[in-house]
Amino acid sequence: MISENDLKFMAFALEEARRGLERGEVPVGAIAVAGGIVVGRGHNRPIALSDPTAHAEIVAIREAARTLGAYRLNEAALYVTLEPCVMCVGAMVNARIARLVYGARDEKAGALGSVYDIGRDGVLNHRIEVVPGAMEAECAELLREFFQAKRRQA
Repeated sequence: MISENDLKFMAFALEEARRGLERGEVPVGAIAVAGGIVVGRGHNRPIALSDPTAHAEIVAIREAARTLGAYRLNEAALYVTLEPCVMCVGAMVNARIARLVYGARDEKAGALGSVYDIGRDGVLNHRIEVVPGAMEAECAELLREFFQAKRRQA
C-alpha cells in the first residue's frame, strides 16, 4: 500500500534523479528515511566518481549510516526511483533496511521482483518489505527520456 508519505518521499527521490540527469548520469535517485526524517540522499554518480558502486541507493545508504552513526539501519526506509539491482539489494540487506519503496520496475536488472527477488525470497537472513510502483509513470518517463536522448546522440 502506497501512502501519502511514500509519495512525498518518492518526490524527493525524483528530485535526486533529476540532479543526476543534470550531471549526465543515469537519472536514478534515492532517499533514506528514519523516523519520518530524511537521513540520506543520493543520485547515481558512477561516472563522476569513477566508481561502479556509486549507485543512488549506495550513496543514500552511506549518508544515512553517517548521519545516524550506525551501520545497521533497522528502522530506515529507502525510496528509489528504479527497482534496485543485485548489488544495491545486497547493500540493503547488509544495512538491514526495513522497507523499500520503488518507482519503475527494472526488467533487465531488477533484484526485487523483476529478474530476481533477493530481498524477499527468504534465502538470506534479512527480508525487506517491498512496495513497488510509487510514482511509477514519472520515474519511468524520466529514464525513458534520458535513454532516448542518448540514442539520438549516438
